[in-house]
Amino acid sequence: MVRRLCIVIVLLACGLLVGPLRAETFKLANGETLTGEVLVASANDAGAQIKVGEGEYKRISWASFSQEDLKKFAQIAKLQPYVDPFIEISAEEKIKKTEVTIKLPPRLERSAAVSLFGALLSSGPGLLILLLIYAANLYAAYEVSIFRAQSLALVCGVSAVLPVVGPIIFLSMPTKMPAAEPAMETAPAPAPGAGEEGASAGVNPMQGDGVAHPAGLKLAHTEPEKEESGIPASTTFQRGQFTFNRRFIETKFAGFFGVVRRDADRDMVMVIKSARGEYTTERISRIASNDFHVQVHHGHASEEVMIPFQDIKEIVLKHKSAK
Repeated sequence: MVRRLCIVIVLLACGLLVGPLRAETFKLANGETLTGEVLVASANDAGAQIKVGEGEYKRISWASFSQEDLKKFAQIAKLQPYVDPFIEISAEEKIKKTEVTIKLPPRLERSAAVSLFGALLSSGPGLLILLLIYAANLYAAYEVSIFRAQSLALVCGVSAVLPVVGPIIFLSMPTKMPAAEPAMETAPAPAPGAGEEGASAGVNPMQGDGVAHPAGLKLAHTEPEKEESGIPASTTFQRGQFTFNRRFIETKFAGFFGVVRRDADRDMVMVIKSARGEYTTERISRIASNDFHVQVHHGHASEEVMIPFQDIKEIVLKHKSAK
C-alpha cells in the first residue's frame, strides 16, 4: 500500500514539471494578450507552444513575450536557458553583476621613525657599516699625517675623537716643513807667515782625498773631455739618463743615415755598448720601431749588425782618432 502511494506521488510531481502549466494571461510585445497554458515540453530556442483551447495550440517566439512573462519563465529551470538571452538587464543589475570586490593585500607595518644613526645601531649590518666607516676614518688620518708631515699620534688621536672632521682639519693645514740645516761655514784663510799648524787648522780635514771612507758613497760626474789638438770632445749617452728608441737615434745621430757624410760628421763614429757586445760604426743602414742596423768594419770587410734598443747600455759619439 505504501509503495503504491509513493509511485502516485512521483507521477504527480513529474506531471507538474513536464506537463502544461495552469492557464495564464500573457502580455505580448505587440500589445495583445493571450490566455492559455504554456507547454514546457514543447519549449526550444524558437519559442514555446501555448494551449489556448481544447486541441488548439499556438507557437509564440520568446521575443514576442513581455519582459514580465520572460522573467516568470526564467524561474522554471527548463525554460531558463531559452529565455535568458531575451531578458533585458537594467543598468543597476549590470552594475551588481559586474561589480568587482577589491581585496586589499596585506601590507607590512611601517616602522617607527628613527634617526639615521639609530637605525644603523639597531641592526647588525648597520653596526658593520659604522665600523667600516670608523676604520676608514683612522686610515685616512694615517695617510693625512704622512702627506702633511704631522705627528701620527696627534692626527689619529684627534680623528678617533672627531671622526671624519679630524682628517679634514689636518688636511686643510699646510704641510709641516722640517727646519733647514745650518750652512757649513768656511774657515778663514790663514794669516801670512802663519806656521804649519795654522795652515792645517784652516783646512777641512774631511776634504782631503786620503781621508775618504773606503765604503763611502761618491757622486761621479762625467764631463765631456776637453778638446786636444783640434779633436772634438766625446759625448756619452747612458741608459737611465736617456731613452733609447727610434726617435732618439733619428734625432741625435741624423748624420749617420746618409751614404755620404757631411764635413761636420765625416770623422765621427758611434761606439755602441750593448748586451751582445761593443760595436763601432760610421753608418746606420736602416732603423725600425724596436731595433736598428749598423755597418761594422772588420779589416777590409764590413757586415750589417742588428741591435735591439732594449739591449743598448751606452752610446759614445767621438772622433775616430780619439782614444
